[in-house]
Amino acid sequence: MTSLLDLTASVLLRRFRDRSLSPSEYWEAVETRIAAFEPDVAALWAYDPEDARREARASTERWARGAPVGALDGVPVSVKELIATRGLGVPLGTAATVMQPAEVDAPAAARLREDGAILFAKTTCPDYGMLSSGLSSFHKLSRNPWNLALNPGGSSSGASAAAAASYGPFHVGTDIGGSIRLPAGWTGTFGLKPSHGRVPVDPFYVGRCIGPMTRTVEDAALMMASMSRPDWRDATSLPPEAIDWTDIEGADVRGLRVGLMMDAGCGLAVEPEVEAAVRQAARWFEAAGAEVVDVKPVLTRAMLDGLDAFWRARFWGQMLALEESRRALILPYILDWAKAGADVSGVEAIRGFDQTMAMRKACVTLFQGVDIVLSPTNPIVSYPAEWASPTNDPQRPFEHIAFTVPWNMSEQPAASVNCGFAANGMPIGLQIVGPRFADLAVLRMSRFVETRRGAMRPWPAPAMAAA
Repeated sequence: MTSLLDLTASVLLRRFRDRSLSPSEYWEAVETRIAAFEPDVAALWAYDPEDARREARASTERWARGAPVGALDGVPVSVKELIATRGLGVPLGTAATVMQPAEVDAPAAARLREDGAILFAKTTCPDYGMLSSGLSSFHKLSRNPWNLALNPGGSSSGASAAAAASYGPFHVGTDIGGSIRLPAGWTGTFGLKPSHGRVPVDPFYVGRCIGPMTRTVEDAALMMASMSRPDWRDATSLPPEAIDWTDIEGADVRGLRVGLMMDAGCGLAVEPEVEAAVRQAARWFEAAGAEVVDVKPVLTRAMLDGLDAFWRARFWGQMLALEESRRALILPYILDWAKAGADVSGVEAIRGFDQTMAMRKACVTLFQGVDIVLSPTNPIVSYPAEWASPTNDPQRPFEHIAFTVPWNMSEQPAASVNCGFAANGMPIGLQIVGPRFADLAVLRMSRFVETRRGAMRPWPAPAMAAA
């Protein structure tokens, strides 16, 4: 029998509408799951079940009157703690932050709340969002629900873990180098990094995007219909566009030229089980009439190292503004990484930043010959929960982001969708990249993979993860 926790958001909303299920009844199931799983998973911060119960009761009353406040009325959603929500501070994942309550919701949170979604918690992230790990100096260690000894990835670690643990259908992450897609790949969830500016961001920055993290492509599409509405606070946002985000079924891939990228150009080598799963996904496209061609990497060692130097210098400059006593509270791995920024000259920092433009040029050049690109999301299957990164070495911090970071700098939409499992039972993610602004096409291609893959394995439950 299907559990309430297995229901997609569209099914929930249909059942709210016909009154075969109430938001209060559904929230009770989510709250019970959180109570059982959260002590081990540690995905949430500022969790407020009492307020969620109150909001669910109010939503139940609205549905009973046939007067929902918006398209997502009564559906629970968690929001990554880097995204401001009114009345709460923004820790930035680090104990060094001096917190002040946010006066208003950031754009993504505001749009979801306007549509009636129940913001029941913030989700964890590492210090400054600069790790692909559940490790933080402020939050508890977040773990992968599929195996509590392993890492959920990051920096949207809590969002991915909450989605995989079935804490409701909707979760929101942020991504500046892979922070939505990497943890989505490692937790078997779906994560979309939209085109830059598609979802308004505040504060905005080069490469920084906000997107949905869900168990299904359909749920992500529903979230995009809300989150993509405009907000004046993002000066980099795209013009409003009428997009039917739910039009994701029946993608016709015949005649598409699909680039298959199995070499990232640098970074960690792709493990055999990852390569096998990604190549199988490529064969699904080929069998449906697409032309699959091998493509060369867009990233070089100089590009990745240049970005590393620029980011170190940028973050060290921010850390110097802290009192020494507060700086000492930063996660040692991050502090050691950023300290090297003191030795980066102004000229070197600018040269490093210029590598973002080199990435962009390489990406747009590749897309002159292909319609979409497939690649691994992550080069490896997993790594220990306690590690700060897949290398656990602050001198080699970005070896795992070589497949994901170029598309932030080129501002193209990219998603991670589960395409299989390793022998140890851990999920493997396929990255799908589209041309700039082709967000709906990426969702359609992701749905194509979801249908060819078949039903997802049962999502983790507390007894399964503890076994």
